[in-house]
Amino acid sequence: MPIMSFGSQNIKIITHKEAVTIRKLWKNPLKKDDRLHCYWNLVSKEKKKIFEAKVTDVKTIKFKDLKNNDALAQEEGYEDAKEMVKEFKKMYLNQISDDDLFQVIYFKKLDIDEWKGEKIDQKAMITQRADILFDSGKYDKSAMCYTAALKIDPNDVYLLNKKGDNLSRLGQFEESINCYNQALEIESENEYIWNNKAIAMLNFGNIEGALDANDKAIETNPNNTVVLYWRGFILEIMGEFEEALYVYDKLLTIDDTNPEVWNVRGNILTDLERAEEALESYDKALELCLHDSKLDATAQNRKGNALLDLGRFEEALDCYDKAIELEPRNTSFILNKGVVLMELARFADAEILFTKALALDPSNDDARVLKIECLENM
Repeated sequence: MPIMSFGSQNIKIITHKEAVTIRKLWKNPLKKDDRLHCYWNLVSKEKKKIFEAKVTDVKTIKFKDLKNNDALAQEEGYEDAKEMVKEFKKMYLNQISDDDLFQVIYFKKLDIDEWKGEKIDQKAMITQRADILFDSGKYDKSAMCYTAALKIDPNDVYLLNKKGDNLSRLGQFEESINCYNQALEIESENEYIWNNKAIAMLNFGNIEGALDANDKAIETNPNNTVVLYWRGFILEIMGEFEEALYVYDKLLTIDDTNPEVWNVRGNILTDLERAEEALESYDKALELCLHDSKLDATAQNRKGNALLDLGRFEEALDCYDKAIELEPRNTSFILNKGVVLMELARFADAEILFTKALALDPSNDDARVLKIECLENM
């Protein structure tokens, strides 16, 4: 009973009905009509049977004729022969010589009722593989797995939604929207899928369509905090700041523990030139995000901006110092601190900061102009 192991580099093999794989010649070579028992990562804790297959053809080839064969490498899912050879050197610890023999094994997957060994839930197995790949950011491979699972069950809403999520992350927004539409034909009142469609449409540049999809999500559940957050964001993109503020305020009556919501609320209040209220929002965001350094730095910077607008320069300076401590190479933070120093007539100190910003980003015109202004006032 020949056993084979496949990994994430072999996603095309795992998801297609017919495939080819290349292995170093075994002591007992494979032959046509042999049955294969195939596993995912056979020697790891993720070991799982994935399918049984029947060998349809076998060709023997020397390594010297294989190592530059891009076409064969791509059949197995590698980018080219160079990548395949690199993988072979990991698999076969002993040095591979040009005369070493490899088998090119063509096989066809068997329907589960033809299996002789343990039977599995193929849809569940492929979905699990897809979820793992999705969570690790391998969106192209996970999309292929979700597609394979959908061949087994084309009406699985979870799979349609997850495939849409994959395609969105790959920038294929139109295809992503089609997946969400298929899912919504089955579950027309699923607020999460409506919201995912809204996000995809927003990224696709259809802002009105995004708002319409978000409307459907709101109709289904007007208190879903995720849906409300994205509604506020869409309205903000549309320049409807008062409406966006109303949405964020409603969201905070449901859950006031999300620092990101307080931060974006502060941003809108800043845009509406309501600096004192913005300052209160940034303070709340900072209070809630003590363990999130990136958000903390952004919130410190935004709070500094609000204080700068209010003419509270020393307090603004303290905020920018905290932001720069967290992100010392962030030129926006450095420039903001320099502007405050100029307001305090500390031109020499400001000029040093603008020089530092130019060292980090030589194309930064703002830093160049402000540096010249400092030199003229020193």
